[in-house]
Amino acid sequence: MAETSQKTPVDFWFDPICPWAWMTSRWMLEVEKVRDVEVRWHVMSLSVLNEDKLDELPEQYREGIRQAWGPVRVVIAAQQKHGDEVVGRLYTALGTRFHNRGEGPNREAVLGALADAGLPESLADYAESDEFDAELRASHKEGIDLVGQEVGTPVIAVPGADGEQVAFFGPVVTPSPKGEDAAKLWDGTLLVASIPGFYEIKRTRTQGPVFD
Repeated sequence: MAETSQKTPVDFWFDPICPWAWMTSRWMLEVEKVRDVEVRWHVMSLSVLNEDKLDELPEQYREGIRQAWGPVRVVIAAQQKHGDEVVGRLYTALGTRFHNRGEGPNREAVLGALADAGLPESLADYAESDEFDAELRASHKEGIDLVGQEVGTPVIAVPGADGEQVAFFGPVVTPSPKGEDAAKLWDGTLLVASIPGFYEIKRTRTQGPVFD
């Protein structure tokens, strides 16, 4: 009997309030349609990443970092109570409301996303709870340790040379590529991951996230 081919695992760390992570996550869902890959979703936290730098940030950004605690706490609570399989589904529901619909990371949007994802609305109460902060910090640390403190979200980890996992911040892209464009970007990501010592390609962003 022929062996069944296994899908290529892709580990993806996100903070649900980050619009750039949202763009990249929608690209990865497109990649799942055109390549034999499987995304494994994990949370990281812009609040944790910046908690020791708040005094250095502009006030508007500081307020966003404070607001970021709630949604990611809801996601980690959902994971702890209902399993890993709900994380991607809840992320899609939250991101659709936060970003595509422009509702923002408020309680009403979180409640709506939980309903959209088929999860109990009581999970929204964890936005104000630190009960699962240890698990949140552990998930965040797992992702950020792969790439270093100088980056943000998203972080993706893909197979590199000899099958070793290689992680990057990004790719940062807008609008989210579809179809063959999604496949090309994925193939390129695997290509650079296969080169020992490759670290970065970057240019200044001249366009904001395009939600479609």
